[in-house]
Amino acid sequence: MQLEDVQRVAVLGAGNMGHGIAEVAALAGYDVSLRDINEELVEKGYDQIEWSLGKLAEKDRIGDDEADAALDRVEAFVDLEDALDGADVVVEVVPEKMAIKKDVYDEVVEYAPEEAVFVTNTSSLSITELSEVTDRPERFCGMHFFNPPVRMDLVEVISGEHTSEETLELIEGLAESMGKTPVRVRKDSPGFIVNRILVPLMNEAAWIVESGDATMEAVDSTTKFDMGLPMGSFELADQVGIDVGYHVLEYMHEVLGDAYRPCPLLGEKVEAEELGKKTGKGFYDYEDGEGAQIPTDAVDADVRRRLLAVMANETAGLIGNDVADADDVDEAVKLGAGFPDGPAKLADEEGLDALVETLDDLADETGEERYEATDYLREAAEAGGFRGAGDADGDGSDTADYEVLNVAVEDRVGHVEIDRPHRMNTISGEVLDELADAVDRFDADDEVRAILLSGAGDRAFSAGADVQSMAAGGADPIHAVELSRQGQQTFGKLESSDKPVIAAIDGYCLGGGMELATAADMRIASERSELGQPELDLGLLPGWGGTQRLARIVGEGRAKEIILTADRYDAETMADYDFVNEVVPDDELDERARELAEQLAGGPPIAQKYTKRAIHAGRTDNEAGLEVEAMGFGHVMNTDDLMEGITAFMGDGEPEFEGK
Repeated sequence: MQLEDVQRVAVLGAGNMGHGIAEVAALAGYDVSLRDINEELVEKGYDQIEWSLGKLAEKDRIGDDEADAALDRVEAFVDLEDALDGADVVVEVVPEKMAIKKDVYDEVVEYAPEEAVFVTNTSSLSITELSEVTDRPERFCGMHFFNPPVRMDLVEVISGEHTSEETLELIEGLAESMGKTPVRVRKDSPGFIVNRILVPLMNEAAWIVESGDATMEAVDSTTKFDMGLPMGSFELADQVGIDVGYHVLEYMHEVLGDAYRPCPLLGEKVEAEELGKKTGKGFYDYEDGEGAQIPTDAVDADVRRRLLAVMANETAGLIGNDVADADDVDEAVKLGAGFPDGPAKLADEEGLDALVETLDDLADETGEERYEATDYLREAAEAGGFRGAGDADGDGSDTADYEVLNVAVEDRVGHVEIDRPHRMNTISGEVLDELADAVDRFDADDEVRAILLSGAGDRAFSAGADVQSMAAGGADPIHAVELSRQGQQTFGKLESSDKPVIAAIDGYCLGGGMELATAADMRIASERSELGQPELDLGLLPGWGGTQRLARIVGEGRAKEIILTADRYDAETMADYDFVNEVVPDDELDERARELAEQLAGGPPIAQKYTKRAIHAGRTDNEAGLEVEAMGFGHVMNTDDLMEGITAFMGDGEPEFEGK
């Protein structure tokens, strides 16, 4: 079966994940059969789809017509035979119990079309074992969506022992057609990639507290504000559901051995039915307490090293057993868990030698199997890291290039793309460092004649500063001033570049992201874009030049309105305010931005340079601006570009400026 042959997707299970997957499939244009065991459950799932589509339309993420069309593609069923009629792909999303799933497949094989492909949305159970109860193990694989499926980009595509390459390619293509990023899990291994990293990390956090080596507050403070992870370990357990992680651990313990023995602290919470946010209480109290109030200043270096060591060991287990390579592990965990950097990169930066030593010390002290360093981790430490010494990109180069940016030069356009879609392309200190370096490179490269800025994915140009990484510095005013100056200097470098700079804005352009856009010479936005400076809602103010540049672009009155109200504005309004130069349909943004960048790249670079310098000089001193203008005018009179322009004009041709 080819991807173009897939017309109908049957989703078995209408719970949170099931109705979410059904909605994603319907939005992608597939006909969907949504089935559950009784009318109440399936109707509730259908109603949730209708509600979610309405919210997407309300937020202008999709049009009303698109929402209506997607809902029209969904049919609700209780009868299994009817639900499977005409299905090309069957997605099973029933409770995470092997016996229940096997019972479902016993029925499914009776009614499913012979050519249909089966996929299971399990988060940890054996794909191979499930496939063997069907009549088509070669056309069976895992397709693990993350919650909520409408928002989360990652889909783990998991191979069982019998899964054919054609099936894996089909399901990867299906995920991409749904707007998701598939990451292949090459072997059927408990926890796959993301849970194989997260669940042992959660377990180790619990063991640290259980043993009295650190408090819960210290562990979560370290995880969130030192390691830079999106949540504290215990906060994450409460968010996901302590029982969910606990049951995954039980399965891993059963299959992989005592290294994955669940900490009693987790078992006690499950037994007490204190499962986290969903029950109102877990490690934190969300009903009578204030929830997860994590101190920023309780970080513990020993906790950091211990958690990183365990995470590195799990990463090594995945790579060494050919479940996934370092790049796939990092991508999956960033997309599926919101890590700012992947575990392989975090471990390499810490130093694998030091992490192996930490594990060896813990193994000697405790005798616990979970601290036994894998052979592959020791080999990687000797090689200088998971990607080899000095090769953080894994491409064999001697030096690392960019970790959080995609930087390329094509047709005289230097393109900088913020590559953090899992974090809405928020701007961290690392983004600022790499952006400054990229601008320096482009400025020094005569082949680059224009600079284009964009954000990866279709959700955000940049949703602002990475507040979490900023908070890692605590409330120290000196740190805050340094961070402000770092952003001011980086964006100032971009603004003062002699080369034309275009910002292609798609999706959210908020806070620090909008400050970045103000540093461009021109801004093009998609119709769905949403712009604003919401800092005052957080008790902050724009700190990367936004108070100055925005006023110059839209005028002081409009700038005060935008900043002081902290409102969000659509692209058309910002065009009326003269902030956006051009608004284009969503699907035309990339082409139009590239077209404009190439047009400017074909212009006379010397004249462009002096034009920008004269405009900038005249901001504070009109006479100085006029003087730069006069000097620039005199300079270009002696250039080959002037003669090229005049000759082309007289001959009705197109000039080819060389910057001479």
